[in-house]
Amino acid sequence: MNQYQKLYTPADSAIAFIDFQPQMLFGVANADRATLVNNVTLLAKVAKEFNVPTVLSSVETESFSGYVWPQLLDIFPGQPVIERSSMNSWDSQEFRKAIEATGRKNIIMTGLWTEVCVTWPTIEMLGAGYNIYVVGDCCGATSPAAHEAALSRMVQAGAVRLTTIAALLEWQRDWKNKEHYNALMELLRPQAGAYGAGIEYAYTMVHHAPQTAKVPQVVPKKADSDGHASGRSVTPAATPVYR
Repeated sequence: MNQYQKLYTPADSAIAFIDFQPQMLFGVANADRATLVNNVTLLAKVAKEFNVPTVLSSVETESFSGYVWPQLLDIFPGQPVIERSSMNSWDSQEFRKAIEATGRKNIIMTGLWTEVCVTWPTIEMLGAGYNIYVVGDCCGATSPAAHEAALSRMVQAGAVRLTTIAALLEWQRDWKNKEHYNALMELLRPQAGAYGAGIEYAYTMVHHAPQTAKVPQVVPKKADSDGHASGRSVTPAATPVYR
């Protein structure tokens, strides 16, 4: 069986977050940068929830790139960040050791920029026998053309491209698995865009669960013709499955 003809799991995958630093973000021109930050932090939170080994790396922090985004550091408080001089993470012995220490062959790659600091280690890690999954909307490049060319180059080398929601749902896989279900829904509702809004709608309008707003919306009751207030009855429901 081809290594890509089966799904990865939390038990056989690891994830790398490469060069999510201010100066690198300044140069991103292929996507909305606020959306990029949202996608990266959502994937990081879900990886942590599923106990997926995580490797953080940065390049030339104090001479050029700036410190790793605080939003990402706060998800993994105290975790060492592997500092490098090379644009290619795989040139760093510390990075290699961190990847090897995970014991995983399925590596999910995210980073800035797509065409350099994601592409170069991806190609060499493929050559070293790793299965690489590149999360396209958790990577940023200096132009749309650079992003697409980089993704094409990695796919031609043997990598698989995917997106944030697909990447994180592969860890959940089956909705009957309840260990992480509620926590996953809590992460998706505020941060997964239209999908998250749909989860909120299903919880509150279909299953009549409480709103997640700190101060929920209160809709004034309309009076019936007999002068009595009307309103729907709310029946407690089991935890819904939304997909």
